Amino acid sequence: MVHRLVVSYGQPEDPAAFDAYYRDTHTPLATSLPGLVRLTTGAPQAMDPSHATPYLVAELDFESEKEMGAAFSSSEGKAAADDIANFATGGATMTHYELTEVHAAR
Repeated sequence: MVHRLVVSYGQPEDPAAFDAYYRDTHTPLATSLPGLVRLTTGAPQAMDPSHATPYLVAELDFESEKEMGAAFSSSEGKAAADDIANFATGGATMTHYELTEVHAAR
C-alpha cells in the first residue's frame, strides 16, 4: 500500500518568490526525506471557476503511514516542516491517507 501526504499551499503574497524558493530550497529538503517514494507537484485549476483552488499542491508518497511518520520524525523531516514558514505566506494545509486503487470499467 502507498500512504500519501498532500500539502495544499494557499495563494502566496509573491508568486515568483514562492516558486523560486520552492524549487531551489524546499524541494531539495523534501526529496531528502527518508522513505520518500515519490514527490509530485501541480498547480490545480478549478472545474468551477467560482471555487477557490490552492496555488500549488504537493503529493508525497511513502510505503506506509509508519514510514511517513518516521520521515517527519527525522532531522530531514523536521527541517522540511520548519522550512514551510519561510515561504508559504498563503498558508499550507496538510492531509494524509492510504491510497486505494480503483480500476475504471471498460
